[in-house]
Amino acid sequence: VGYAPRGGGRDPLPIQIALDQSQRSWSQALAATPVAVTQGTGRPQLIQLGELVEAKVQPGGQSMFRRDGRGATMVTAELAGRYEAPIYGMLAVDDAVIKFDWKAHGLIKPEIRLNGQPEDETKPSLLWDGEWEITWVTFRDMGAAFGVALLAIYVLVVGQFRNFKLPLVILTPIPLTLVGIVIGHMLFAAPFTATSMIGFIALAGIIVRNSILLVDFINHARAPDKSLRDTLLEAGMIRFKPIALTAAAAMIGAGVILTDPIFQGLAISLLFGLASSTLLTVLVIPAIYIVLRDDGRPATLGS
Repeated sequence: VGYAPRGGGRDPLPIQIALDQSQRSWSQALAATPVAVTQGTGRPQLIQLGELVEAKVQPGGQSMFRRDGRGATMVTAELAGRYEAPIYGMLAVDDAVIKFDWKAHGLIKPEIRLNGQPEDETKPSLLWDGEWEITWVTFRDMGAAFGVALLAIYVLVVGQFRNFKLPLVILTPIPLTLVGIVIGHMLFAAPFTATSMIGFIALAGIIVRNSILLVDFINHARAPDKSLRDTLLEAGMIRFKPIALTAAAAMIGAGVILTDPIFQGLAISLLFGLASSTLLTVLVIPAIYIVLRDDGRPATLGS
């Protein structure tokens, strides 16, 4: 009927109500319960339940669980603290399974699988399910969506600049956000959750905008009497302020949800990902631009 708080609410105790053993008997009232029975094509007739069944007291059978037609034993647990994300608890259990001496106890070491069916059905298998299955599907779908988003961004940038190399320069800072994301999660001792992945995907659009601002200025500022090095330095100095302001505005908005237990991963990804990528974008974009330029001109006029 409910739960009683225990352990600060992290380990609730279920409350169950049941009749006394002496009252759990086959009563006349239960035997007289009317049941509708249809005989042939005639109208349904009401017959007492006691005329259809015979009551016996015997031990109840154990529940048999099956998954995809195969016998299975369900082991459940609630994860919290450092094992809040499923993958951390799974790795700890997998490590314990690997270190355990199965032969010394006359047991067969189970096959550990993250998903799918066991390869050998004659041997025991450990299959992770439940919240991990949801996490696996979520990250798989978001990864596919991220790939589609990158392809769409590449096509749009190619259409804008009429160049197949410049989009590579513009997309380069996206993986640089992982530097800040990893450091941020380590500082807060926070697991990398689905919301963290959402923040990483959201950063792609913000970082690409900053890269376009920088590359577009470089293209318009280039001149025959100006070295590429001077153009890149000018672009970095002039465009750094709008790029930093854009990142700062997004970081302030993300800071509001930094303490939220659900969206903390999203906030960490946005905060630290923007901080690292904003600094690295101004440094990396000019370097990649020089490497991938295809005009054959030297970086400086005197070289």
